Amino acid sequence: MRRVLLLCLLLPLLACRASVASPVAPQPHGQEILALPAPLTDGPMSLEEALAQRHSVRSFAETSLTLDELSQLLWAAQGITRDWGGRTAPSAGALYPLELYLITEAATYHYLPPEHGLVTLTTQDLRDALWDAGLQQDALREAPATLVIAAIFERTATKYGDRASRYVYMEAGHAAQNVLLQAVALGLGAVPIGAFHEEQLAEALGLLPDHIPIYLIPIGHPRE
Repeated sequence: MRRVLLLCLLLPLLACRASVASPVAPQPHGQEILALPAPLTDGPMSLEEALAQRHSVRSFAETSLTLDELSQLLWAAQGITRDWGGRTAPSAGALYPLELYLITEAATYHYLPPEHGLVTLTTQDLRDALWDAGLQQDALREAPATLVIAAIFERTATKYGDRASRYVYMEAGHAAQNVLLQAVALGLGAVPIGAFHEEQLAEALGLLPDHIPIYLIPIGHPRE
């Protein structure tokens, strides 16, 4: 009887620990993962300088971003920094509801933090569809890359209930600021965009129903 009681007490704790250790979405089966270059953790620009230089950039040159630059930006948003799965941006309860999508001329990708890699969703250039869903803001069509921050709210709601939405939006802000500062440190420009048709955007990108888009961040070399 005592063993049964002890097991009943331990099961919720074990389930909680498992959810913290592995909060990521299931890896797509049968899809090849494009491994990204290892991110740098020591750059030439100080945090203070990046803060001082940060400003919104809405006009971009046609120059594509390198794989190293994309790797660094994605890592800044949701990269793994701890052996147990901790990331660059804080998350309420370490539940990590955010999912990142990357739209470029060449393809649209889904970022997998544990592998620090990308899964190709389509090789179509979806920037026109992104521009249309984003109230036809030219930065979305002009930028060589746009980072889409989406969220699975249920991940956070399982622990925090009605307060989950505020925590998820806070987390999206943390991740977005990381990206904006990382862009500055790389000599790039970026702008956060929150005005878009949510359902139209989700349909254009083929997002899963529970992946709710929150933030768009066009990124590129500033047009001189």
